[in-house]
Amino acid sequence: MTRPERVAELIKEEVSRIIRERVSDPRIGFLSVTGVDLSPDLKNAKIFISVLGGKQEKDKTFEGLKSATPFIRGQLGQVLELRFVPEIDFVHDKSIERGSRVLAIMSKLEREAAEGKKYSKQRKSEKAQRRH
Repeated sequence: MTRPERVAELIKEEVSRIIRERVSDPRIGFLSVTGVDLSPDLKNAKIFISVLGGKQEKDKTFEGLKSATPFIRGQLGQVLELRFVPEIDFVHDKSIERGSRVLAIMSKLEREAAEGKKYSKQRKSEKAQRRH
């Protein structure tokens, strides 16, 4: 694991902890820190956030995160043993939503396939009864 990867993992854990334990902005809803992309020079970090809820909850959460960014960055600076604390940018991670949507579609297709087999068996049974 490279140094930027190790630092990114530490940032992910610490930002999650800081938001959970230290940030008290009521606009920030239920969220997960899903990943961090850190530049090779360690000066810029994109922090990927997944938010539970509708569009309004997501918008409010990102407003709260934007407002809390200086505080979060300051707290991060106390934990990281780096010369410079990276600039942080919160980015909405839609991968969990896409995954949920794919799973829902797959479940629907499985149900439809099961219903189709059931219907097909009924038709075969009806045809067989007509022949006899």
